[in-house]
Amino acid sequence: MSQRIDRINELLKREISSVVDKSFEFPESLVTIHAVDTAADLKAAKIYVGVVGAAEKDGSVVEKLNAKHGFIQNAVMKRVVLRYTPQFTFVADTSIERGVRVLNILEEIGEIDLPEETENPDDRKI
Repeated sequence: MSQRIDRINELLKREISSVVDKSFEFPESLVTIHAVDTAADLKAAKIYVGVVGAAEKDGSVVEKLNAKHGFIQNAVMKRVVLRYTPQFTFVADTSIERGVRVLNILEEIGEIDLPEETENPDDRKI
């Protein structure tokens, strides 16, 4: 990915996060913008949204943001000047939940006693 697209992604992430924080209320949930993935032609952008709190609210938060994507695009593009305004699509980001699940599995594996490795005579340093 080019450095220009990376800078645009970070800028859009910051501005979208600001608009969502100021303009929307999600009771009993913390909504964060994890990442923005803008297409090379700047015509489309996927916004990955993390929701902490009520697990069943993930879908409703993403639906609400997708329903209001025009408002969010308009507010962001008043502050960010680009040749093309990317079409925003909000997607639920479950990477944190997957990471916690992997850490729990690794922790369980760590509790299992593994046999000690025996030194192979061919691996000795001379």
